[in-house]
Amino acid sequence: MAMDHARVAKDVLTYVGGADNINAAAHCATRLRLVLADLDKVDQKALDKDPDLKGTFLAGGMFQIIVGPGDVDHVFAEMISTGGVKEVSKDEAKQVAAKSGNPVSRFIKVIADIFVPILPALIAGGLMMAINNVLTAEGLFGDQALVARWAWLTDYANLINLISSAAFAFLPVLVGFSAAKRFGGNVYLGAAMGAAMVSTELTNAYTIEQARAEGTIEVWHLFGLSVDKIGYQAMVIPVICVAWIMSAIEKRLHKKLSGTTDFLLTPLITLLLTGFLTFVVVGPITRELSNWITEGLAWTYNTLGPVGGALFGLVYSPIVVTGLHQSFPAVELPLIDQMRNGGPGSFIFPIASMANVAQGAVALAIFFNTRDAKMKALAGAGGASAVFGITEPAIFGVNLRLRWPFFIGMGAASIGGALVALLDVHSQALGAAGLVGFVSIVPEDIPTYLILELLTFLLAFSACFAYARSAKGRASLAGGEADDDDEAALEAEAMVEHAEAVELPAEAARDFTITSPIQGRAIALSEVEDQTFSSGMLGPGMAVVPSEGPVVSPVDGEVLVAFPTGHAYGLRAASGVELLIHVGMDTVELDGKHFSPKVKAGDKVLRGMPLVEVDWAAVGAAGYQTVTPIVVSNAAAYEGVEERGSGTIHRGDALYAVVPGSPQGGDGDQAPAEAQDSAV
Repeated sequence: MAMDHARVAKDVLTYVGGADNINAAAHCATRLRLVLADLDKVDQKALDKDPDLKGTFLAGGMFQIIVGPGDVDHVFAEMISTGGVKEVSKDEAKQVAAKSGNPVSRFIKVIADIFVPILPALIAGGLMMAINNVLTAEGLFGDQALVARWAWLTDYANLINLISSAAFAFLPVLVGFSAAKRFGGNVYLGAAMGAAMVSTELTNAYTIEQARAEGTIEVWHLFGLSVDKIGYQAMVIPVICVAWIMSAIEKRLHKKLSGTTDFLLTPLITLLLTGFLTFVVVGPITRELSNWITEGLAWTYNTLGPVGGALFGLVYSPIVVTGLHQSFPAVELPLIDQMRNGGPGSFIFPIASMANVAQGAVALAIFFNTRDAKMKALAGAGGASAVFGITEPAIFGVNLRLRWPFFIGMGAASIGGALVALLDVHSQALGAAGLVGFVSIVPEDIPTYLILELLTFLLAFSACFAYARSAKGRASLAGGEADDDDEAALEAEAMVEHAEAVELPAEAARDFTITSPIQGRAIALSEVEDQTFSSGMLGPGMAVVPSEGPVVSPVDGEVLVAFPTGHAYGLRAASGVELLIHVGMDTVELDGKHFSPKVKAGDKVLRGMPLVEVDWAAVGAAGYQTVTPIVVSNAAAYEGVEERGSGTIHRGDALYAVVPGSPQGGDGDQAPAEAQDSAV
């Protein structure tokens, strides 16, 4: 029985809260893509129970409903014509989704967009800094640092420190490049402005207090103002503001100028105007803001005690996002110096350590809960870096993108900061604000510091872990920014979950269409170099040269045979058609390497559900052909096959159709196993 498209369209509108709850709607080959005003209005249980819908997931800010190829366009047309839904293109839907949310959410997304491309450099730098801290920290392995105990380690530690600090010392260059790309400007002009902000002609931001004490800070006299020549090492917000201003100026000039004039004058005028605005306006304002924040936090802590510690812990990570934490040494170093006269030391370092460990803990909780490979990699590496004191990879790559882990980390840090103030924990030196930071703590405070670090870590980790297992947490993990490959994986997972509650559709018994199980290029069997397949010995059909993504079921049916090596599958469709899918040629020799099977014999599968994840590049690099035949193994029961697809093909597109006929004998149940025996 064919799908009632009008009925499905009407029910979908009801289940998602009505047309008024849809800000924009689009569709792809298999899914409805809806930008919703309020996700709480969605009736998830009703969507899951609908036999014509194959699952739902949230990705890229869009609620996506899997309808299936050949049906989704008809359902979408019904929603537009009868439901009053606003139709947009797929790209326009992405733009609408990006603009949804409050200004804080949009700002966070901009920050994430800028930092995600440069995270590998920050992650590598952060982990190398942790290695350097282990090598150079005094008191970590006895009275002497490792470099003092074994002098030959000194040069190794110096080189590691040089490489690790590069990404942070020259962070404005990386951010300028990435931010200019995000704002639509010339990325090289963005990088040039970032380089200007950390020029050696400027006083290094890390040594600003020493330079002030020595009176060595030079000034410019510009427009009647005295402007300090100070750099912006490791600062974020100033560079982002500069990149936005630069991009706006450049785009406006491109509209006004043309040809050679545009080519010559636009970069010149853009850099001149942006340069003066950077050092005369943007830089001084953000630096003054930094000083106000530092002085305000010091007053709050000294005046309010544990309440001040809680507030400092709460806002420390957001301050790191801005880069304004670089001004904290202005308060911290005098506090440490006062210890000579009986002062207690610095409160900033231990609270910063609590905040860093909390952000690392929530990133690690995401690592154990996410099923997205990219997010897992970022969460694992970023979390490890954060607990050792470098939080930028975890914050920008994971916690801010998902939002709620960042806020959970802030809450745990607030509790840790309050306890630091209550128990009077102080540091006696600067260092890595993380697990190994105890070497910088006043000796009698070290046991308390370590207990508070552990407590803060466990509090943040457990709270984030619990939230990640909740319905909203799972939806948020699934709804982060996703590219097309990520969405394909989410679609496959959603179909797996949906299949647990849905029986095979009744119309599947009369559906003889075989859809493509892989993204790639469809070819005739005769083009397969393996004679067993090209001759049709194992049955008629077609093959696909894969380009990316998983191998999914081309039918609604049952898995008859699933090799543990993941390279071959026998399926019986609800129509009775039996298929053999052989993933690559001679890949049985890989003994399962590069294959991640998702099903076993006896499993029911819906069209589009994943059978196996394959690392196609690794299979090819190992010297094996990846071409994948999909053949009818009980062909004697049918009239033959009709080709439906050729050339570039997507998962779910029609590949060929089996022509029904009268059974001519033969034990169809055994055909797949026999075919596979001969194939492997």
